[in-house]
Amino acid sequence: MLSRSDVPRARRVVVKVGSSSISGPNADQIGPLVDALAATYARGAEVILVSSGAIATGMPFLDLESRPTDLATQQAAAAVGQNVLIYRYQESLRRYEIVAGQVLLTAGDIDNPTSRANAQRAMERLLKLRILPIVNENDTVATHEIRFGDNDRLAALVAQMVEADLLVLLSDVDALYTKPPHEPGAVKISDVEYGDELSGIRFGDAGAAGVGTGGASTKVAAARLATESGTPVLVTSTALVTEALAGAPIGTWFASRAALRG
Repeated sequence: MLSRSDVPRARRVVVKVGSSSISGPNADQIGPLVDALAATYARGAEVILVSSGAIATGMPFLDLESRPTDLATQQAAAAVGQNVLIYRYQESLRRYEIVAGQVLLTAGDIDNPTSRANAQRAMERLLKLRILPIVNENDTVATHEIRFGDNDRLAALVAQMVEADLLVLLSDVDALYTKPPHEPGAVKISDVEYGDELSGIRFGDAGAAGVGTGGASTKVAAARLATESGTPVLVTSTALVTEALAGAPIGTWFASRAALRG
């Protein structure tokens, strides 16, 4: 996996999607996302989806107009939203006769060797059974002190855990830019060599939708974590996921440590 052209050869792919891409007015993007995942699955690849969106999906059912700030309400929204989110994914996957398996993790699960081994074994078995694991942080029991911080980091850790060939980080922006893309003079970053510190680049905060916790900076941090372990990373928008998984020249490609040997 040395470049985008190698993407169609990936045998194990982790795809992460953000809250703003599949909740609220964008809930209808679940269908096209599933189409792209199913196409990758159909060519024999193993696919893991890391999906944010439990809290954002649960908010309307609790009559919340904005993301709650207190932990208890976040947990309540996640408990409702995770149920609805998985239902929506499974309803869409049904068209392809693909069954989803829910995997909820906390940072403590990853840090604890026994829990990590259990999660790794479960996902390996799900993949061998041709089940599509859908991973999310277990927001119902997570606390402020032991959270991943964002699901970009969770996705990188999952990619490490399963030794993925590729990690795709999706958001509502088509690539990373030298400054927030709405600002004048922002230039798209197409390729990032392994070890590039991206000095002089200024990244914005979380998306304007206000329902997620990640942003460009968290994607860069996640990409560094994954590429250090040998997994290349592609950052692009959810709207371009089909092209991304087909190896099209889009998004921002982070070369992995393996590219140094390539």
